[in-house]
Amino acid sequence: MNSVNPSGFDFLLTAAPADSVSADFAADWACHRERSHDFASSIDRAAIAGFDSAGTGPAFLGGYQEALHALVASLDPAELSSMCATEAAGGRPSTMTTAVSSDGVVNGTKSFATLGAFADRFLVIARSGTRDDGRPMLRAVLVPAGAAVTVTPLPTLPFAPEIPHAEVTFDAAPGEVLPGDGYADYLKPFRTVEDLHVVAAVLGQLVRVARLAQWPAGPVEQLLALFAAVRGIGAQDPSSPGVHIALGGVFDRLTALRTELEPLWALVDPEVRKRWERDVPLLEVAGKVRAARLATAWRALA
Repeated sequence: MNSVNPSGFDFLLTAAPADSVSADFAADWACHRERSHDFASSIDRAAIAGFDSAGTGPAFLGGYQEALHALVASLDPAELSSMCATEAAGGRPSTMTTAVSSDGVVNGTKSFATLGAFADRFLVIARSGTRDDGRPMLRAVLVPAGAAVTVTPLPTLPFAPEIPHAEVTFDAAPGEVLPGDGYADYLKPFRTVEDLHVVAAVLGQLVRVARLAQWPAGPVEQLLALFAAVRGIGAQDPSSPGVHIALGGVFDRLTALRTELEPLWALVDPEVRKRWERDVPLLEVAGKVRAARLATAWRALA
């Protein structure tokens, strides 16, 4: 393998898969960073995380972390991070009450933070004031875990139970205010960046399944072709309407491909198949939000 510019495609086709199945997320993340160190593309690294995951939950977590680090380059690669946006009233800017002062002190509660109980640092979307038109001004703040942050684990979901979620309360928690607008530069693009990295991770996991179960070459080619599309989209501006339209096509194709692959699951280890069937609903999460984003993108080009 070319150590200067290794190919994610060749890795997925030739590497021996590892197993990220433990609850020690920090250890898994450290192993993943070492394993994917030579790959410049965060999309490639997300696919490697999926390839090394024995289930969809660990694959999602790898893609989620790569997405956060792609969004905020200043995040320490050794740390686990968690996006904190959703509150009890939802994730819309107009309903957010968590506030950040001019010197970066955060107060408020986020009701649903993925990996919250294990995060070293939180990316918090907080209100910093009100615009002349009455809309909130939002900023993104990096807040380290510590005494001023209270994390309350939430019950596991019926699918992908390996993914931990938590409620996170900030009580005069000191943080670093990031440059730019909290919504336009962080929260809005993250939804797209996360989708791309999670799909890459799921495709990496499916290539793993295909190789271990010795599926025919054709399905593997289809998985890699879809991965190529994700890589191409991932190199573009996530705010572009064209990116949202292309991403809509990727999700449609992934749904169709899942149906095409169903007969081949008979060749897969029963426990692996059972986990996949349990966790497939994860791929439908935020489907309504994606559909609305797709419709908005088409309107923008009309």
